[in-house]
Amino acid sequence: MKAGSGDQGSPPCFLRFPRPVRVVSGAEAELKCVVLGEPPPTVVWEKGGQQLAASERLSFPADGAEHGLLLSGALPTDAGVYVCRARNAAGEAYAAAAVTVLEPPPPEPELQPAERPLPPPPPPGAGEGAPVFLTGPRSQWVLRGAEVVLTCQVGGLPEPTLYWEKDGMALDEVWDSSHFALEPGRAEGGPGASLALRILVARLPDSGVYVCHARNAHGHAQAGALLQVHQPPESPPEDPEEAPAPVVEPLKCAPKTFWVNEGKHAKFRCYVMGKPEPEIEWHWEGRPLLPDRRRLMYRDRDGGFVLKVLYCQAKDRGLYVCAARNSAGQTLSAVQLHVKEPRLRFTRPLQDVEGREHGIAVLECKVPNARIPTAWFREDQRLLPCHKYEQIEEGTVRRLIIHRLKADDDGVYLCEMRSRVRTVANVTVKGPILKRLPRKLDVLEGENAVLLVETQEAGVEGHWSRDGEELPATCQSSSGHMHALVLPGVTREDAGEVTFSVGNSRTTTLLRVKCVKHSPPGPPVLAEMFKGHKNTVLLTWKPPEPAPETPFIYRLERQEVGSEDWIQCFSIEKAGAVEVPGDCVPSEGDYRFRVCTVSEHGRSPHVVFHGSAHLVPTARLVAGLEDVQVYDGEDAVFSLDLSTIIQGTWFLNGEELKSNEPEGQVAPGALRYRVEQKGLQHRLILQAVRHQDSGALVGFSCPGVQDSAALTIQESPVHILSPQDKVSLTFTTPERVVLTCELSRADFPATWYKDGQKVEESESLVLKVDGRKHRLILPEAEVRDSGEFECRTEGVSAFFDVTVRDPPVHIVDPQEHVFVHAITSECVMLTCEVDREDAPVRWYKDGQEVEQSDLMMLESEGPHHRLVLPAAQPSDGGEFQCVAGEERAYFTVTITDVSSWIVYPSGKVYVAAVRLERVVLTCELCRPWAEVRWTKDGEEVVESPALLLQKEDTVRRLVLPAVQLEDSGEYLCEIDDESASFTVTVTEPPVRIIYPRDEVTLIAVTLECVVLMCELSREDAPVRWYKDGLEVEESEALVLERDGPRCRLVLPAALPEDGGEFVCDAGDDSAFFTVTVTAPPERIVHPAARCLDLQFGTPGRVELRCEVAPAGSQVRWYKDGLEVEASDALLLGAEGPTRTLTLPHAQPEDAGEYVCETRDEAITFNVSLAESPVQFLAPEAAPSPLCVAPGEPVVLSCELSRAGAPVFWSHNGRPVQEGEGLELHAEGPRRVLCIRAAGLAHAGLYTCQSRAAPGAPSVSFTVQVAEPPPVKLVSELTPLTVHEGDDATFRCEVSPPDADVTWLRNGAVVTPGPQLEMAQNGSSRLVLTKTKCSVPCTRTPSPETELLFLRRLQDVRAEEGQDVCLEVETGRVGAAGAVRWVRGGEPLPQDSRLSMAQDGHIHRLFIHGVILADQGTYGCESHHDRTLARLSVRPRQLKVLRPLEDVTVSEGGSATFQLELSQEGVTGEWARGGIRLQPGPKCHIHAEGHTHRLVLNGLGLADSGCVSFTVDSLRCAARLTVREVPVTIVRGPQDLEVTEGDTATLEWELSQTLADVTWEKDGSALTPSPRLRLQALGTRRLLQLRRCSPSDAGTYSCAVGTACVGPVRLTVRERAVAVLSELRSVSAREGDGATFECTVSDAETTGRWELGGRPLRPGGRVRREAASLLLEAMSVPINLSPRPSSPALPLQMCRRPPLEKTVLVGRRAVLEVTVSRLGGRVCWLREGVELCPGDKYEMRSHGPTHSLVIHDVRPEDQGAYCCQAGQDSAHTRLLVEGE
Repeated sequence: MKAGSGDQGSPPCFLRFPRPVRVVSGAEAELKCVVLGEPPPTVVWEKGGQQLAASERLSFPADGAEHGLLLSGALPTDAGVYVCRARNAAGEAYAAAAVTVLEPPPPEPELQPAERPLPPPPPPGAGEGAPVFLTGPRSQWVLRGAEVVLTCQVGGLPEPTLYWEKDGMALDEVWDSSHFALEPGRAEGGPGASLALRILVARLPDSGVYVCHARNAHGHAQAGALLQVHQPPESPPEDPEEAPAPVVEPLKCAPKTFWVNEGKHAKFRCYVMGKPEPEIEWHWEGRPLLPDRRRLMYRDRDGGFVLKVLYCQAKDRGLYVCAARNSAGQTLSAVQLHVKEPRLRFTRPLQDVEGREHGIAVLECKVPNARIPTAWFREDQRLLPCHKYEQIEEGTVRRLIIHRLKADDDGVYLCEMRSRVRTVANVTVKGPILKRLPRKLDVLEGENAVLLVETQEAGVEGHWSRDGEELPATCQSSSGHMHALVLPGVTREDAGEVTFSVGNSRTTTLLRVKCVKHSPPGPPVLAEMFKGHKNTVLLTWKPPEPAPETPFIYRLERQEVGSEDWIQCFSIEKAGAVEVPGDCVPSEGDYRFRVCTVSEHGRSPHVVFHGSAHLVPTARLVAGLEDVQVYDGEDAVFSLDLSTIIQGTWFLNGEELKSNEPEGQVAPGALRYRVEQKGLQHRLILQAVRHQDSGALVGFSCPGVQDSAALTIQESPVHILSPQDKVSLTFTTPERVVLTCELSRADFPATWYKDGQKVEESESLVLKVDGRKHRLILPEAEVRDSGEFECRTEGVSAFFDVTVRDPPVHIVDPQEHVFVHAITSECVMLTCEVDREDAPVRWYKDGQEVEQSDLMMLESEGPHHRLVLPAAQPSDGGEFQCVAGEERAYFTVTITDVSSWIVYPSGKVYVAAVRLERVVLTCELCRPWAEVRWTKDGEEVVESPALLLQKEDTVRRLVLPAVQLEDSGEYLCEIDDESASFTVTVTEPPVRIIYPRDEVTLIAVTLECVVLMCELSREDAPVRWYKDGLEVEESEALVLERDGPRCRLVLPAALPEDGGEFVCDAGDDSAFFTVTVTAPPERIVHPAARCLDLQFGTPGRVELRCEVAPAGSQVRWYKDGLEVEASDALLLGAEGPTRTLTLPHAQPEDAGEYVCETRDEAITFNVSLAESPVQFLAPEAAPSPLCVAPGEPVVLSCELSRAGAPVFWSHNGRPVQEGEGLELHAEGPRRVLCIRAAGLAHAGLYTCQSRAAPGAPSVSFTVQVAEPPPVKLVSELTPLTVHEGDDATFRCEVSPPDADVTWLRNGAVVTPGPQLEMAQNGSSRLVLTKTKCSVPCTRTPSPETELLFLRRLQDVRAEEGQDVCLEVETGRVGAAGAVRWVRGGEPLPQDSRLSMAQDGHIHRLFIHGVILADQGTYGCESHHDRTLARLSVRPRQLKVLRPLEDVTVSEGGSATFQLELSQEGVTGEWARGGIRLQPGPKCHIHAEGHTHRLVLNGLGLADSGCVSFTVDSLRCAARLTVREVPVTIVRGPQDLEVTEGDTATLEWELSQTLADVTWEKDGSALTPSPRLRLQALGTRRLLQLRRCSPSDAGTYSCAVGTACVGPVRLTVRERAVAVLSELRSVSAREGDGATFECTVSDAETTGRWELGGRPLRPGGRVRREAASLLLEAMSVPINLSPRPSSPALPLQMCRRPPLEKTVLVGRRAVLEVTVSRLGGRVCWLREGVELCPGDKYEMRSHGPTHSLVIHDVRPEDQGAYCCQAGQDSAHTRLLVEGE
């Protein structure tokens, strides 16, 4: 085999080979491959050795290195082997693939009711072909114990072999397949076969994927189905006599323990074996587990059963059991799961939520501290804030709002704090899809992929697709609510985004196919090199061992000795021998070779051939030597070009020139030369040749090439006469140019050159010779003709510098300044067109000339010149200029950095339109290719004639040509997670009130039903009702009704307070009603007497009662002339017509005169109360004897029935006198006798009597005084030895504790003094003797071994957080540990805050940062002494570092209160006016460190008051003052001109609803009258003047507070009446009637009829009807002539547009005017030019109202607009904003 390549580049190499294709006849077949090479190879397709050509059915698409063959409508004759052949200058490669075309299955015939099924027609496969599934297996969902049959039919010749697999294993490899049965058969009606798999009694382990394989000599096919076996609801035991086994038997040993951190996953794996194959159940805490979002159950590739608990929570802890059972028994495996909770936890965790599809879901949790950052996740995917996922942080609250819910939003969501502390919740999306697809599915190549979806409704038709393409029906199955997609033996082509959709709902998963790792092929073996013929080498090798399983090729590479680069020679498919000739190398040299094996799985190591070979490329002559003629002294250059790089030899006159030296000399003093070689070119330069060298012969020789040439040297025979110097000439196109050179000899040859190149004569360049003059003529000079022309002859030259200029260049387009707006990364193109194609232009940016670069490209195409910014950036913006000659075109480029898809609008857009108006919603995107989705109120819109969707570059429009009321709603333009919102409100034309035309006055009686009715011009027009200027609210006492165009306000039972002025406001018109409700007289009907005397006893119940009419009458009660109020002691009642006053517990002071008064009558009750005898209320029984000790106090008390009753106390029958330790008290009804210190004399019987008379009520008490107990000494004194100078303390205990103790010293009584202190603590008595006094006692010296304290502990008081030091001093220096510190008698605990130190005699205890728990008694002990002291710790004082300050704000504003405390972490309460404040929309409370802040928004006048902050006992307050915002007039009217008799309405708008205004006319205050109405409708104030007369003309003003607007001028024109139809003469017979008619322009005009100059009055034979006159039974002939008609009423403007109107670019502008009468014609003009209706301008008329609608407003629409109506006109200016 011989292969050759070019001298440069690399031969073609297939990176991806085309794959065989099987298609059904009529379908589309496509072959694809990827091939590389340098230079890029040419690819052709062949079939049967013939090259294919493109046709209607056959095309060859190419995309870079990818080449394809596309066959449309494949036919059986198209089957065969197709070869892709790629070749370039370096070599050739090819690859082949087979295309198989199958016959399609014929359709089944329809069966008639009476017909038997006919056998189907022959299936596909009549000819030989690969297997094709006629019917595939269907997925099934069955209960345990059911019988399952999976059937498939396959066609193909030869007959394919069928076999089944389960989960990738053959059936005989399945552990328990005894209940599987295979039932082979024949395919119906033709060649092929069928094989059914029958599962007799399905068990839970039978669940899985079953795949049927079909294989024959032509190929392989497979189809799969899913089988799921479920546990029945109640499964009885197989043996009826056998008791059912428990679900989970008790564990025989302790389970294993598994710990997991909260938020992590827990994975349990159980491997079980048994025959029959066991059934597995998972249990948790004794309850069966079912798979859900956080509990996954599956079987891994090793056969193990896995339970995976995702994102473990504390509630997941417990005992997990894997229970396995079969008919032979059961076994268990258990594990105890513990969830380790973090120290930092969420204050409020997430809660599971549900949401509807296309709705929203809100997840909310609380973190411990507002400064803790959080992140949101959907399972393992981090969620970033966007329109889809709105993330809100308010203090410690973290909230995630999911908008526009989809089925794929269903899942597990997490909120994570630092240290990966998580809280988890499930989001359930309710919709057509109940169980969605997993977010991603990873499958190994060759395995089966199964996807399941459960829908809400059974039997719905779903659609499966991958990357937008529908999947074949053979892999889809549905049963009830379940839908399955089974892809058996997936390949890398099966990877992609798989979607299941039903209706508008869909769920998506990412199917990822992981490739099985394959080993690359082995290297070739036995590689040898043989040097054969001259300039060739033979390379041989053997295939690798073992041979690769996949197709492979051999790649041969070469390396020149001394170089490090290996270059590919070519690729071949078969091993053997390859001959490499010298033509395969670019240049002569020694070369080495190596070879390797390449397949789709990689490349093998290289095998280097031993040795090297010298190869010489064969050269050929490309451009040979030519004779050279030069002048004396010049250099002569000989050159030639070869086909390859090779060394050669130069000869001069037969003598070889040395080629190893760059320069040389033929002989000393002879000709010098220089040899050069550059690639393929060889040059010999003879330097400064002389005349004697003329005729020399130059030769060149190399292998395969020999060439020669001669050298001729001439002398210059002539010289140039003119021009002597260089000539500069300037011309303009297309002038004629003539260059003349005069030589010294006539007819001597001369040669013309231009810019060093010899010119050639043509039509555009003429050479002439006239004697000694040589001329070069350009008949029509062009700019390119500019340059340096040379006339050369015999070594001398004349030079001409010619400049040809174009005529002045003009810029055709653009003529005006161009503004370009673009976004980041968008391509921006600036175009400038000139009037001449060859005119040069220059581009400038911000004054600097632009240079061509990758970021800024300059293009020219004829007269069009472009500056292109391929990917514009904000820095590329600026002012650009295109300069052509003296003219310039200006461009201003603005580049906007857009971070979102939608450029406009940036916010919500509100569109108001009138019915049948054209509405355009515009959304501008940042990319022209982006696709959007339009929705209305959450539903995707469908394009129709009434709704158009338009796309223009980056603009997307939704157009409603004739908008209807039902088109109102919220429209969204959606792209990804972004949307632009448009709220469209469609309204009807202006509404008019038909009835009543005038004001209505109603007078009603209380409780009468009042109905106010208003009839509108349109049924569905909205109205508002106002009462006294405030909008009414519907209630039981005020009902609003609607019946078509009639609106009613009903007062079912009117009350006097319901009276007032009512207004029915329909927006454009109003109706007025004045309602007066009079009340009936309120009378007292019972008792009939008007004065009653009543007597009651005390204490007792007193009730005063009367009846009133009507029953709803209000009454007032008075006592002794003063109105009473209800309280616990005085109850006021009203039930129907009855009114009551009740005294539940009447007292004597309640007696008096009581009056019940209605509005018209009154009744008096004189109440007298008699006292009842005094009684003792407590105690009811005689009290038990009271026993006290001497000295104790005694209190005797009793309670009387009346507080003021006197009592008498006696002791043993004798009256008790106050004093001598006795006190008597009276506390309301209680009487108290108090003995301060009881003695023996106080014992006896005490009696309290209500009065002195015998037999009066009394109560007695017995008091006993016990003898004092004897005094005992509980503990005696002990001897004490102290050091001189120390204190001595003596202690003893006595009983009772209050016994008197006397201290004696040496038998003498001692008393307290400076040197002696006495103390008492309960029963203990102490005496402390100071050593500084001279005590005449004997001091006993202590032994030296004793360690005593010289300075003892002292009590210490400290504040929380301070450092404390307790210090003692010993008599001598003790060893370490000689003293011990204790607290409360116990050794000190181990605490880093406690430290002890010793410095000689001094011992110290340090307590750092004391806390409240540290307080107590501390002691220091040695073996001989002890000292104690008390440590008292007071809490840290909370202080205000920066107090609150008073704040004054205006109404509606916000106020901020802030204070700073001395401590952090303090929680306090904010209050306003004593009421605690809670966070809310208008109240924000913040606490950061020491600072506490309160922000109050939307403040009103009622919010003024005291704002306080309270924490513990600390309180800080400040004053909040809210100032009332002064009322201002927001909008006032304009001057108004009306016609006499019309209604004039002046309207003002205030800044507040409740405000009093003052109206004036010509400086005088106005008051309402029947013709003058002053109305208040919300913030609107209206002055309505009916039936205007000339006297009403003048200036009107409105004042509110200090604000005043006006004056507004009202002009009343005299009404001009025109006769529209004149009187006509009437001829009538005597006795008949005659009717005269005329029509005037005003219906309200009163006319006067005359007959013969005398006025006619109605009556008798004359009747007058409007503008007609009827004369009955005429006896006198009449002949009347009509009067001449009056001129028509002139058309005038009643309402004008504003002086200026501003709209946004792309929106709609509406200009509206109202004229004085119907039918008037108006004319619209812009800048003085009349506008015509069209797509841009639309003119509308509705009654007297005329509108100009400007669609899609652009900046050029800005300007002045005018509306002309007759002689009147209105002007306005339109301003356009945006862009």
